[in-house]
Amino acid sequence: MANFNANTNATVMVVDDDPGIRRSIARLVRSVGYDVKTFGLPADFLRHQLPDGPTCVLLDMCMSGMTGLEVQDVLRRNDRQVPIVFLSGHGTVSTAVTSVRNGAEDFLEKPIRPNELMEAVKRAIEHDRTDSADRANRAELRRRFEKLTPREQEVMGLVVSGLLNKQAAAEMGISERTIKVHRARVMQKMEVESLAALVIIAQQIGLTPAAA
Repeated sequence: MANFNANTNATVMVVDDDPGIRRSIARLVRSVGYDVKTFGLPADFLRHQLPDGPTCVLLDMCMSGMTGLEVQDVLRRNDRQVPIVFLSGHGTVSTAVTSVRNGAEDFLEKPIRPNELMEAVKRAIEHDRTDSADRANRAELRRRFEKLTPREQEVMGLVVSGLLNKQAAAEMGISERTIKVHRARVMQKMEVESLAALVIIAQQIGLTPAAA
């Protein structure tokens, strides 16, 4: 295998009902610096909590109890959208297309060349690393929003919906001066200096703007 150094604390989760394949993949993945967790049964894997850090799942397509596509369907309902690389000894064009359409990172047919596997793992890990940073950023923005008072949250909702201070004041039945005070506090607590930045944050945290 070509020189490959993961240089990361990422985790690779291997789900395959063939113990020999699990062992060989685990050795390969550990040899380049990734942490590894292996599972022989899909149910055992699904009961396991996904790591918070960068992660990818190497998932066998054909297993007893559940197919890889069924496992993928369960994972898609999780807020933690971990990238999946499918491994299949019985791959077909239709299953490959379905898995990728449903969000799979890659689809590799067995026997898998080590370089091919590790390149797929690297891409998936880097993808999840970016997503992990985005999740951490959204969590921080949500934390700031939750520190606002209920009145400040209401003001923020009205402001990002496009209402002027005068219109927001009329909507809430308070003075325009009071709106300005609340708005300034919202900007300070959310750590932004412009309305445009506040609107972007509202979108990132899933805040539904109040109707104008």
